[in-house]
Amino acid sequence: MEKEHKRRVHYSGKYPRKFEEKYKEHNPGKYKDTIEHVISKGSTPAGMHISIMVDEILDVLDIRPGEMGLDCTLGYGGHTGKMLGALCGQGCIYGLDVDPIESEKTVKRLRDAGFNEDIFKFRLTNFANIDKVANEAGKFDFVLADLGVSSMQIDNPKRGFSYKTDGPLDLRLDPDHGESAAKRLHRITCEEFEGMMVENSDEPYAKEIAEKVFFRMKQGKPMDSTTDLREAIESALIKLPKDIREKETKKSCARVFQALRIDVNSEFEVLYTFLEKLPGILNPGARVAILTFHSGEDRLVKKSFKALYKEGIYSRISDDVIRPSAQECHRNPRSKSTKLRWAIRG
Repeated sequence: MEKEHKRRVHYSGKYPRKFEEKYKEHNPGKYKDTIEHVISKGSTPAGMHISIMVDEILDVLDIRPGEMGLDCTLGYGGHTGKMLGALCGQGCIYGLDVDPIESEKTVKRLRDAGFNEDIFKFRLTNFANIDKVANEAGKFDFVLADLGVSSMQIDNPKRGFSYKTDGPLDLRLDPDHGESAAKRLHRITCEEFEGMMVENSDEPYAKEIAEKVFFRMKQGKPMDSTTDLREAIESALIKLPKDIREKETKKSCARVFQALRIDVNSEFEVLYTFLEKLPGILNPGARVAILTFHSGEDRLVKKSFKALYKEGIYSRISDDVIRPSAQECHRNPRSKSTKLRWAIRG
């Protein structure tokens, strides 16, 4: 059957602005020059994700052909592809993810790159379930957990992860399960929302923002889109001095969306469960690398590694965090907050 020709989305102006209009960025295989140009400007192409600290991770994991590996957060598959390359066709990597939309695309990319089921296996599951995966696969020789949200999710307005574009206030990593951020806001109290922002993102204006959000909802104004929430935050901070208002508002928007995302996806609970189960899925001498993106995550990882090192479960742990280079931060600004910690199973 002849495949129906699908015309590209038309846009006004010289360059596409909306996510869905950036057809060249969505097709990196065909428009490599465009992709490189976008990246060289310090931007992430639409529908893509630039993997962070790849060389540092490969150095920490010290992958050898024939080993069994686990990528707990498959995402765009950039880290996975590099780790699969290090196996040189011998061994296997299991990749996990809860996002059914993006993981399907990623698995196809990896299959098209020549990584068949023998060397790469995908499981649609939360990385809190690593014990169940180990029951199937056996114990692992190296494990990576990249705790950041992928750029494909952040940039897609339909997913509701960013305050910068209008879309449904969703924020779920798995849009098929759980409640959206909008529903969550309508179910909790003003005090609970304030506490959430303080605990999950150290928001300094949590009280003002919570009161404004709930005042608006009490008035019957919607709080169902990213724009609704952004405008409420802007209104809450309108009395800040003009010289700092814009900058502080942007920071607060980012922190509030982060706090909601963490809550909606139970990210701290998932990380705590993962860290608790992690030693039990590792072979002796196995290497673990974890990338974190905010202080709450890093504190949990640091505390777990130190406690288990004292117990003799880990034979070595990183003395301090490893940060991305200045060159990487320039090329990929989203890497600036990244912290890498590692541990070796005793």
